[in-house]
Amino acid sequence: MGTTALRRRRPAFAAGLAALAVALGSTAAPAAAAPPVQADYVALGDSFAAGQGAFPYTDASCFVSRRGYPAIANNLPGIRLATNAGCSGQVTTDVIADALATVGSSTKLVTVTVGGNDLNTTAVLQACLPVPAAGCQDALAAVQTKLTDGSLALSLTGVVAAIRQKSQTANIVLTGYPRLFAPSHPFAAVANPLADGLNGVIAGVAAGTGSRFIDVSDAFAAHGIGSDEPWINFSTDGVLDPANFHPNGLGYRHGYYASMLRQGAFEVN
Repeated sequence: MGTTALRRRRPAFAAGLAALAVALGSTAAPAAAAPPVQADYVALGDSFAAGQGAFPYTDASCFVSRRGYPAIANNLPGIRLATNAGCSGQVTTDVIADALATVGSSTKLVTVTVGGNDLNTTAVLQACLPVPAAGCQDALAAVQTKLTDGSLALSLTGVVAAIRQKSQTANIVLTGYPRLFAPSHPFAAVANPLADGLNGVIAGVAAGTGSRFIDVSDAFAAHGIGSDEPWINFSTDGVLDPANFHPNGLGYRHGYYASMLRQGAFEVN
């Protein structure tokens, strides 16, 4: 009689152990957290968007670098760099074409760095460095005209409109440019105000189009050409060196990327 009762209790005891094991197992090994949803990101613009000046290049024709700010942002958990269409020499009309070709309805973030080539600032640097030569004043006057006649603002507004045409919901970020020279450099008084004027136009377009403007001037303030720790390349061997007047790796990481991260450039809806 006792043996029969014991035998009857064994299946119930075994079932209880199994249930306990399942319960313990469910608390000891929780389900893995789902990976964060990644937002499609498109980078547009000129050599500063490409990463020119920060070797090595993944595209030698456009000077696209893995050390540029778009590539660095691609490491953020919620960002997926779908395209970096940045290319050396690009002007606003080029960026409009790139926007229409690369931005899609699923794009959630678009960054744009463009405007410097529209002003032909390279002509100023070539004519005025290292010693002002014939044509320097004419080049400076041409830049000032484009900064004040509304043409650059209209072109930049066209860039934003092209992006909006392809994506109504993307966050659009327009970045500024750094002052290239340390205040003590003899050319600072000529070049740095041009950067300030350019940034002012870009900031105005951003405010008028519901875009975000990212100012990088403060981050580069102590790191221009002629400073103790320059984040801008400048080789005295030749003004036409492709890396000249562009950020180095430190400039893109601690100047551009850090400024953009701090000012919320990579936040998406």
